[in-house]
Amino acid sequence: MAEIAREAPGDFHEVEALYDLCFAPGREALSSYRLRDGVPPEAALCLVARGRAGEVAGAIRTWPVRVDEVPALLLGPVAVHPTRQGEGLGALLIHKVVARARDLGHPRMMLVGDAPYYARFGFARLEGVVMPPPTNPERVLGLELVEGGWDGIAGEVTRAVD
Repeated sequence: MAEIAREAPGDFHEVEALYDLCFAPGREALSSYRLRDGVPPEAALCLVARGRAGEVAGAIRTWPVRVDEVPALLLGPVAVHPTRQGEGLGALLIHKVVARARDLGHPRMMLVGDAPYYARFGFARLEGVVMPPPTNPERVLGLELVEGGWDGIAGEVTRAVD
């Protein structure tokens, strides 16, 4: 299928080119990008899938954020090259990142996405967790990586800064 490895610094431009190909122009204007601006991603939770010829077939990144000052992970973006879509590569990347995040002891993860797609990974609507506008609240989803990981957590999602 594909070889999956942690994203290396030399992968940056190829991964960005994949995101440009897969997402609409202006993707960086989305609210989730404002949360990423100036914040390094969680390197251990950024993966690249390469095809047999060494091409970037898929990628996923994860970022630290805060929900009312409580640390959380923001999953995404995840992208699969159009010629590789439908092979399950995106699902594989998501499963691997979720498993690694659990292994690393992170208690919670969130994303902005389509509930019917992400429900199969265990993500569900987060009540009371507010992304910067303009984000549809129905698309703010969360996953407990440990039991009770989202219990009692609500509020605005902000950038994780030191």
